[in-house]
Amino acid sequence: MATPRAVLFDVFGTLVDWRGSVIAGLSAFGAARAITADWAEIADSWRRAYRPSMDRVRRGAVPWTLLDDLHRDALMDIARRHGIGPLDDEDCTQLVQLWHRLVSWPDVVSGLDRIKRIAIIGPLSNGHLALQVALAKRNGFAWDVTFGSDLFRHYKPDPEVYLGACDLLALPPDQVMLAAAHNDDLAAAASFGLQTAFIARPAEHGPATGDRAKPSGPWTFIASSVDDLAAQLGA
Repeated sequence: MATPRAVLFDVFGTLVDWRGSVIAGLSAFGAARAITADWAEIADSWRRAYRPSMDRVRRGAVPWTLLDDLHRDALMDIARRHGIGPLDDEDCTQLVQLWHRLVSWPDVVSGLDRIKRIAIIGPLSNGHLALQVALAKRNGFAWDVTFGSDLFRHYKPDPEVYLGACDLLALPPDQVMLAAAHNDDLAAAASFGLQTAFIARPAEHGPATGDRAKPSGPWTFIASSVDDLAAQLGA
């Protein structure tokens, strides 16, 4: 298959360590307020609310809602259940902003810089544009283009996200690649004609990652890191 003209990346888990970053942020928040809690479990609970909350938007059960607001609603519920609430507006805003300051895996910036030499690069994430810009500034992602879910007013795996990005790039799907650590994301991209690259992230969910860090489909490329994908692409 021809080298893709654009390589788009899932972000949460694939490029940034959401779990480690959120646990660190929650722990700092708790220490500043003398609150003791199982911050790892709270981070995992927050992430578990991610897909169900987006699916409510995708089904039309609630109107279009930015990920920050979905994260905020989930946080308020989790805080009550774990006995660390109620949180005031300032607390909620501070904690939701943790998702704007996630730290990248160590191979990401160098790998992106290499792939950028041979292809257009950008994020294709369920995060909105402001969140993607914040993560790029935080980590030094040198995107050629930045997509956000609010540009499409859809969340993955809706076709409007994958095909909308192709349309905006004026490229056919078979000249665009999605790189992701998640088999379901890649399966959706492949169903719409995009090339695919699986990037293994065995530490994404901590010890619970398990088989999710293994490829489960006939993806175009299977890589151990963004640097490894760059090498396979000839960058």
